[in-house]
Amino acid sequence: MDRLEGTSALDGAADGMRRVVRAVPLGRGRDVLRGHGLGHPVHPLLVQVPIGAWLSAAVLDLLPDERRAARTLIGVGLVAVAPAAISGWVDWAELDLPRRRVGLVHAAANVTAVVLYAASFAARRGDRDSGPGRALGFTGLLAVGFTGALGGHLAHHRSPATATTPDAA
Repeated sequence: MDRLEGTSALDGAADGMRRVVRAVPLGRGRDVLRGHGLGHPVHPLLVQVPIGAWLSAAVLDLLPDERRAARTLIGVGLVAVAPAAISGWVDWAELDLPRRRVGLVHAAANVTAVVLYAASFAARRGDRDSGPGRALGFTGLLAVGFTGALGGHLAHHRSPATATTPDAA
């Protein structure tokens, strides 16, 4: 993560995206999306729905005759991604530069996961058994795991609960 935080090659993209996100006229909605009324960010709460839906779909993919339920959960995850992504971008725009660099990779991994799940959803059309749909879903879950690790770093690295000082031992 330290290497990724130090990758200055991402700075142009980070600066450009930050300007775009900050320019969106959200008014007081920006505070709501950042969780100011709650006292903590909303993004970590919102990501639970797509992650939970997709993990549950993977479990159902391991069981016989659960194709329809698995496809439904993949669809739920795809719908739930939008509010999670919007709140994530709003939070991201306020991070320091090293964490914005990690956030760009986090966003790219999220896009990868969404594309894989959209392809999985499409491959599961009809009532047929879809090996490719399941394979795309499991690959999407790997991308979700990777992006979750990046998101965890963004949420917890350098936070008061995890900060260390040279004196701490």
